[in-house]
Amino acid sequence: MGETVSQSFVQAPEDLVMSVLAVDRPGLVSRLAALVAEHQGNWIDSSMSRLAGAFAGIVHIHVPTGHLAALEAALVALGEEGIKVLVSRANAPSLQSQRLASVELTCRDRPGLVRDISTVLARRHVSIEQLETEVFEASMAGGHMFSAIARIRLPETVEVDDLLNDFEELGGDVLADVVLRAED
Repeated sequence: MGETVSQSFVQAPEDLVMSVLAVDRPGLVSRLAALVAEHQGNWIDSSMSRLAGAFAGIVHIHVPTGHLAALEAALVALGEEGIKVLVSRANAPSLQSQRLASVELTCRDRPGLVRDISTVLARRHVSIEQLETEVFEASMAGGHMFSAIARIRLPETVEVDDLLNDFEELGGDVLADVVLRAED
């Protein structure tokens, strides 16, 4: 008699990135995490915040290819519970020729600052890994101040001093500091 050979095929997991928006309430993260686990997904990275009474988050997960379609459908169906989820399959570009750096900017608040800052970075082909911004009350001078902290990837062809000069050209009282970092 012949032997029955069972073969299992191990497939590399797919990368998904989902953005989530809902009215903030207890249990949102638990609901998302349960769906990911139910479909054999692995929660890799996330960033979540409560902003103006809303819950906003972005999550990177690995999911086995065989569970991908069902997980995507389940996440989109959360819309019936008031949880808006946008799911994208991730295709990360190569970052081999880029250096990790951090940027800290402070200046008086004005409309268009994020546009101006991101335009400076885009012109130099700098990729934004993470960006946090805040507007706060200026204690001594009055008015509002703007603060941005970003983790960026600089192409090898971009010099830190050139980037600092670009930020200074934004005018006003922009104080910028760019520090090269060792790879994480």
